[in-house]
Amino acid sequence: MAILKSTQILSDSDTSFEGAVADGIERFSKTVKHVRSASVNHMSVTVKDGKVDKYRVNMQVTFEVK
Repeated sequence: MAILKSTQILSDSDTSFEGAVADGIERFSKTVKHVRSASVNHMSVTVKDGKVDKYRVNMQVTFEVK
């Protein structure tokens, strides 16, 4: 039986929501091993000078506890 734990993270990207998800998972996986899944809870953008500056995602990431 596997024991799983989840935590919420916020990630951003200059290019896209997909980039924010990929960057967040890649960075999280550098410090937490055995990442199993992620669910995007919320997407938003920041605006600078009337243009989209950053794409942001709030994710619930699940990982296995060894």
